[in-house]
Formats: sequence, structure tokens, C-alpha cells
Amino acid sequence: MKTEKHIYPVTGMSCAGCSASVESMLKSQEGVADVGVNLANQTTWVVFDPQQIKPQQLQQVIRSIGYDLLIDNEGKSEETDKIRNRESAIMLNRMIWAAILTIPVFVMGMFFMKWQYTPILSLILSTPIIFWFGRGFFINAYKQLTHFKANMDTLVALSTGIAYFFSLFNTFYPEFWRSRGLEPHVYFESASVIITFILLGKWLEERAKGKTSSSIRKLMGLQPNTVIVVDGDKLSEVKISELITGQIVLVKPGGRIPVDGEVVDGSSFVDESTITGEPLPAEKILGSKVYAGTSNQKGSMKVKAQQVGSETLLSRIVQMVEEAQGSKAPVQKLADKVAGIFVPVVMGIAVLSFAVWFILGGEQGAVHGILALVTVLAVACPCALGLATPTAIMVGVGKGAENNILIKDAQSLEIAHRLNTVVLDKTGTITEGKPSVTDEYWNPETENRDEYKNILLAIENQSEHPLAQAITTHLSNAKSKLVNIANFEAIAGRGVKASINGKDYYVGNEELITQENISITNDAKAQIDSWKTEGKTCILLADSNQLISAFAITDKIKETSKRAIQSLLDMGIEPIMLTGDNEGSARIVANKVGIKNYSASMLPADKAKRIEQLQKNGLVVGMVGDGINDSHALAQADISIAMGKGSDIAMDVAKITLMSSDLNQIPSAIKLSNLTMRTVKQNLFWAFIYNIIGIPLATGILYPIIGFQFNPMFAGMAMALSSVSVVTNSLRLRRITIQ
Repeated sequence: MKTEKHIYPVTGMSCAGCSASVESMLKSQEGVADVGVNLANQTTWVVFDPQQIKPQQLQQVIRSIGYDLLIDNEGKSEETDKIRNRESAIMLNRMIWAAILTIPVFVMGMFFMKWQYTPILSLILSTPIIFWFGRGFFINAYKQLTHFKANMDTLVALSTGIAYFFSLFNTFYPEFWRSRGLEPHVYFESASVIITFILLGKWLEERAKGKTSSSIRKLMGLQPNTVIVVDGDKLSEVKISELITGQIVLVKPGGRIPVDGEVVDGSSFVDESTITGEPLPAEKILGSKVYAGTSNQKGSMKVKAQQVGSETLLSRIVQMVEEAQGSKAPVQKLADKVAGIFVPVVMGIAVLSFAVWFILGGEQGAVHGILALVTVLAVACPCALGLATPTAIMVGVGKGAENNILIKDAQSLEIAHRLNTVVLDKTGTITEGKPSVTDEYWNPETENRDEYKNILLAIENQSEHPLAQAITTHLSNAKSKLVNIANFEAIAGRGVKASINGKDYYVGNEELITQENISITNDAKAQIDSWKTEGKTCILLADSNQLISAFAITDKIKETSKRAIQSLLDMGIEPIMLTGDNEGSARIVANKVGIKNYSASMLPADKAKRIEQLQKNGLVVGMVGDGINDSHALAQADISIAMGKGSDIAMDVAKITLMSSDLNQIPSAIKLSNLTMRTVKQNLFWAFIYNIIGIPLATGILYPIIGFQFNPMFAGMAMALSSVSVVTNSLRLRRITIQ
């Protein structure tokens, strides 16, 4: 087969059973080679032969089981978001109206059950709740049935439908039961409450899903839509899609570079944080390599295009992020896994109970059989099952927000407590992400330091070099005095030269001072060398005769980083640092914070490959980053964590965002995950214990022994009690301490 791979949005999926149905239906089609469904992203990637099957046929197959494949929205994240937001708004509207009508039905059913008008009023109010606001459950259950499948919608439809029609019969024909010595109870409130709670749970789940498509749009937005092409002396503006390899493009000051290429004229400093993650703009001169999506500073350049369109590094990052996000989630919801077995088993027990009573129950066999059928389905109601995970997640996410830990979805909390490896970016994650002056050295013979500070401040204010900002910020408190600068000259790769009152001054690196044959004392040389061994950058100020002062500049390590990394080690989690910075700087930072395993000079794809290799070795990997360059690695990791002061892209891709950018919040997030998942498991226990105890009682197994048959009303009460216990247990999370 000559296959193609396409990624399509899917709407309507709500559980593991849904994604399994979509995957199995697509795989069963002739011409489809492979399929993967991502429940969290609500997408599916399909590898198929377009000669054997068309996208429209795939869409029709998915629609036949109650979902939709948005084939027209492939790559159109904005349109897909609009559709999902519209569906979420519709679901919220249905839930609100269902709740409004459910409240009086519940009050009448629980507190005024003997009132003669309760059955008819409950019937009137519950009918629109079940068959209008809850119609989606019945429609989807029917579509699943036509393909011999069952999911949570099947159980909801059966339990509420049978409870409704059983109550409807009892409302109009109460004498049928009274003549047999039984009370004709109605269960409209149970059916209404079930629909309302499940609608609420589905809406909350939709809100929890990350909008990953927005991150793709922002990445693509880094590339300009038009470029200026240079043809001799002629300049022309063309669409980026029309640009071809080999053309020369003009990059103006402040603009974004549109292609991967080589500088053929001009010079500038370029912010390459989108690629390397490093905060310091890189100097670009003749022959330097530049990348699409990076930001030009003050200079103007002409660049020869070597890779354009989908061939650029930025486009490859976009593609890799999209594929990593669309891969199948490593962990599926426990409740959905159990539900896949639970639903058909409960249905089978209910039918079997009716059959046994009908055959062996004697004169009252049919009556007992109907009661057993209804009671089994009522006691097995998925209300508590549906609330078990969302309520714990809601409280857990709220608790995280109180501690400045923003968690996007339940999947993150499911996995975070199993982390055994945490990969950290250096710049902006372990360090502060901005260069600053840490040390000063002044020539002992220098008498008027304030005068020289004003001179240095005036020179650096005119410099385009990114380190000049660190100097000007450091000297911002200097006594301001007007300094007239003449003959300002930038010396590429070394620094600047300026004349003030007829005297030449030099500001730059040690090479500049040495080149100008300016003497540096042994004490000054020793201090500068000492700073260099610490990984610091040195900026020197000198006149034509001697060194005046020197400044050490570095990206400071955050005060909390070392303690946070030690906390991870104490939890048995190995920290690994991956950075685009050089080996020397990486080694110094790693040693200072206590990280033994680190790698330097890594591009975005290298980080992602390293994480993938760790995963293949059986490790559960978390990635912590703050830049666009980290987005691919964040998407590849099992858990992605972004620093709140980082880029929007990193926060969009990441499932957890640390708003204060304090690494100490990582151990706190892991602790919160552990407590939340423990609560989820407890909730699931309480949700099922009633079924485990109640279902045998509901079948009437004790009736032949002691004359007891579980009444549907008590089954409804057991269901309500299980829901209350689940919610109450979840609320206990509010009182825990995670810091």
C-alpha cells in the first residue's frame, strides 16, 4: 500500500471505551494500515491508502457509532477549538437546565413521596430531563448497540430508562402492585439525578482537557507571512509560501527571520531562544547561520535561504510537537477500564436475575423478576463511578491552584506520582534566565569611580550587545551626568570603542584589551581568570593606557533550585539537566545544584530523543522547561511542567505550570498527585463496594432464605450514599498540606 498519515480531530469521546471504539472501527476498515487515538487531545492519527479509502468514508464510519471525525479541520486548530467550545457550551446549558428541573423532583421524591401528586409532577418534570437534556446518552447507546458495543452511555441509558419506564408504569397502574401486596414506588428522582450528575461530570472533563492546538498555532505564528526578497537593487514583498531556496531575503531590525539560511551581508544580534533556549542574543556576521522564527535585534541583514517552508527547523519542531502530542496516552482512566467490563456484566446479571425468578419464582416469579431487574440496574447506577475521579481531580486541581501549581488535566495527576526521572532545562528553569552583574573589580589606582561609571553607562547605552543591558541595569543607580560621546565604533566579536573629551575608551572582552596593547595587572588578570572558571562572562573598561574596571556577568542560579533538586533526590527521583548552553557553563551549574547527570549543547530534537530513550528504558519521565525550544521535549515527556514566567508555548504544551517558577513546587506537585490518586482509588472502592454488596441483594438471592428482597428504593438510597461518600472523601483533600 502507498499510505499517507493524517491527524484528525475527533468529537464526542468521553471515556476509554469511546477511544477504543473509534480505534477498533477505523482499524477494521480496508485500506487502513494503522491507527492511534489520543483521548486527552481528542485526536486520531490514521495511516491509510487514499486509493482504497477516502477520508469521507472514515468520517462516515465514526459517525455511525456516535462520534465525528473532523476531516475538514485537519491542521485548522482554531476551527476545531471553536467546535469544541460550542459543544462545551451546549453541554453546560443542558446541565444547568437539567439541574433546575431535578431539584424539585429530588425534593418530592425524597421528602414528599407519600403526596398524591408527587408521581405525576415528577413525571412531568423528569421527562424533559431524561429524554431531552439527556438524549445524547440514549442516542449514543443505540449507535453503540448497532455495532454490538457498550460504554458508559449504555449503562446510563439503561439505568435511567428502565427506572423511568418502571416509574411510569407505577404512576398509571399502581393497583398492579398493590393487588399483589407491594407498594408501587416511583424512581423519577433517581433517573433525573443520574442524568444531571453525569452531564456535570462530562462538562468538567471537557473543561479539563488541554487545548494543545493553540500551542501549534503560536509556534507557526513565529514565522512571518511575508518576506522581502532582494534581487540586485530591487526589493519585493512576497508570501512566505512563494519563497524558494537560494533567494536572498532582507531581515529588518526587530523582525523575525523567515528562513533557515546564511548571512551574506550585514550584521546583528539575534534572539535564538526559540531554538537554543539561551537568553543572550547571538551575534551574527558574514557567514553565520540563522534560523526561522528567531528574532532579529537592531541590525539589518541579508540572508540566503537554505531551508524554507516545511524544511525549516521551526517547522520540524512544529511537526514533532504535533506528533508527540497526538501519540496515545500511556495511562488510561481506571474507571473507564473497569466500566468496559462492568457494563456488560451488570446487564447480564440483571437479565439473568429476571430469567431465574420468572422460571423458578412460582406465582410471584414475574413480579420478583421485574423488581430484581430494575433493582440490579438501579444499584449498579454509574453515578458514583462517574463522580469518583472528577470530584477528586476537582479538589486536587483546586488545591494545586491555591499553591500556585496549575494542573491542566486529570492525566497529569494520574502519572505524576509515578515519576522516577525529572529532566530539567537550565536557563530560566534552574537559573533565573537573565544575565546580571555579580562582581566588580576596580583598578586600585582609579580615584573617581563615579565618573568612570557614568562613562561606562553612556557607552553601554549606545551598544547593541545584549550584555550591555546587564551593565546598564547594574549601573542604573549611578549618579547621572551628561557625557558626550564621539566616534562610537563597534568592534565585531570584541566590544566597542568611543571617544569622550578627546580620550579613547574601550569596553569589551579581554581579547579587545589585549589587541589594543592595554596593560592588565596580575591582580586583575587573576580575578578575571577566577571569574571565567566559574563560568562567568567578563566585560572590561579601559582607556588607552590601563584597565580601569572589570565586571563579571552570569545567569544566576535561583535560590531555591538546589533545595528543590535535593528534595527530588530524597524522593528517589533522579534529576537530569539538558541544556543548549556550552559544556563549561552546564558543568558549573550542575555541580552547584547537585545534579550528576547532565548534557550540554543540545538542540530541541536532542532533548526529545533523550527523553524518548529514557522512556524506552522503562522510566517515567517528567520534563521541566520554560522556552519554546523546550516544547518538543515537553510534549514527549510523560509529564510536562512549565515555569510560569516562561514562554506561552511552553505553558500551552505543558500539563502542569508552576506559576512562581519555583522548582520546590515540583515535589509539591508530585505529593499532590500521590494524595489525589490515593483518593481516586478510595472513591472507586466506595463506588463499587455498594455494587458488590448491593447487586447480589438486588437479585433477590436472600429471599428464599430469609424472605428479604432488596427494594428498588433502597437500591436508589445505596446509590445516593455511595455518591455522598465519594464527594465527602474527595473534600478531605482540601485540608492537606503539600508544601
